[in-house]
Amino acid sequence: MSVFMDLNLNYTKETSRMRSLIETAAHLGFSTVAINHVFEPTAKKKQEIPSPTRINELMDALPVVQGRSRPIRVLNRLTVVMSDSSHFRPNAAEYRGFDLLAVQPTTEKLFHAACMLYEVDIICVSVTEKLPFFFKRAPVNGAVGRGVVFEVSYSAAIRDSTRRRYTIANAVSLVESCRGKNVILSSAAEKPLEIRGPYDITNLGLLFGLSDADAKDAVSSTCRSVVLHAETRKLASGIIYTMKTSNESSSQQEAPPADTGEAPAAKRAKPHLTQ
Repeated sequence: MSVFMDLNLNYTKETSRMRSLIETAAHLGFSTVAINHVFEPTAKKKQEIPSPTRINELMDALPVVQGRSRPIRVLNRLTVVMSDSSHFRPNAAEYRGFDLLAVQPTTEKLFHAACMLYEVDIICVSVTEKLPFFFKRAPVNGAVGRGVVFEVSYSAAIRDSTRRRYTIANAVSLVESCRGKNVILSSAAEKPLEIRGPYDITNLGLLFGLSDADAKDAVSSTCRSVVLHAETRKLASGIIYTMKTSNESSSQQEAPPADTGEAPAAKRAKPHLTQ
């Protein structure tokens, strides 16, 4: 059974709406969601990077995923909208509090840098306007080779017919460049009614030019690779990967056999048989 994910639920200060978004995602069968904090720096005044949401303060108990017996997993994500190279600070301590790191470049030069240089997990494709540049194979293939994925969100297409045209045009252009690989589809929902079910999103992926397999991966296995990429990015670029284990398993390990002074059975002298 596939594990579905929506890695873009727009953050809102209204806790009741934020809870409704998470509950709706769990009801639709999403096992993992990410609360997306959008940070758009400007040159006019200095802005502070937002802080991640404390999940235990947002909800007392996480809702159980529809069709599964475990609660939904909620991550924190930061998306930096870049109009200048100085807007992305790779060594910023504020970035470390987020589980996922994404950028949305607004120029071709920044898009090339994001694909080839920046240590990020997701590159967002704008769906609210026509892109001022074309996707080129070299940087797109560079991002795919580094494990970075491209994101197309669909909620803007629900709100406005003009943005629907931009969403379809930009998504089709991206899919043609990356050949359907390393693409995720997410909602960027601001209201619960803007979230669609996993299979509806898969059908939307077919409209964008994805194959049946790639469309399904765009809400499941490719999203899972994003989460793993984010974890390895924090752990020495994936050289070391650790997993939590329970104390019981370590305490129940069998002790090595005591040394009795006898030679191993394989090395003991075999008795001679007499006829």
